[in-house]
Amino acid sequence: MAKEITLHFITSADETLTVDAVVGDSVMETAVKNDIDEIVAECGGSLICSTCHVYLEDSTIAILPEADDSELDMLEGVASERKENSRLSCQIIVSEEMEGHTIRTPQDQ
Repeated sequence: MAKEITLHFITSADETLTVDAVVGDSVMETAVKNDIDEIVAECGGSLICSTCHVYLEDSTIAILPEADDSELDMLEGVASERKENSRLSCQIIVSEEMEGHTIRTPQDQ
């Protein structure tokens, strides 16, 4: 059986949604499976859109690999404000170290 952790999504309306996330899935897949409507994921994780844009906490950023050039290029086209803590959730793989972490969704995708 796959290992699961808990993640918290905070929507642009400040609603907190707590979900189970499978280690090894992407954060985007986790959001889609758990009906987080603010993660549109139009390309299904192919890194050809920016509709899975999220904002991460510093503690989450600290445990993740840095965004590669392809992700950084796609972040140039996000609909909501791009911030220093912006990432594409399709490029973030859920790990055990992310237990209890919080992910914020932007207002627009």
